Amino acid sequence: MKRIIVSAMLLAGSTVAMAEAPGGPNCGWGNMLFEGQSGLPSHIVASITNGTSGNATFGMTSGTNGCSTSGTLTYGGKEMINVGALLDEFSEDVARGDGEVLSAVAVSLGVSAEDRVVFKQAMHNNFDKIFPSADVTTEHVLASMWSVMQSDAQLAKYAS
Repeated sequence: MKRIIVSAMLLAGSTVAMAEAPGGPNCGWGNMLFEGQSGLPSHIVASITNGTSGNATFGMTSGTNGCSTSGTLTYGGKEMINVGALLDEFSEDVARGDGEVLSAVAVSLGVSAEDRVVFKQAMHNNFDKIFPSADVTTEHVLASMWSVMQSDAQLAKYAS
């Protein structure tokens, strides 16, 4: 059941993700064809046009089609996994040092398979720091989790 919930949350998180498009906001034939239009349908069709024909990739490598790789990619969306919605299950897994939600958080943070045992152990060993009280906020949990990762030599590379 937890896998279904985590999968649904990851899917929901990815649908609201927004980023500066690779190649820039004007890159590809889809953007050219639907220039000046707004709304979800236009954006979806423009994205499909760019993705299926490969013209955005060609534009980025050749500097054509309104594409440029000189800009910085940005992300203005929400976290891919909403720890707040799973805080109870996450705290139980951290207390045990293992579990599906703890594993899902590790995966969503990009922790490699060989480092997940270290991640789980670090979270478990710092349970009192991450969850100092029953009414802890999600913001505190996330900040503490990042702090624990940054202070661990093996996990610091994932917290940068």
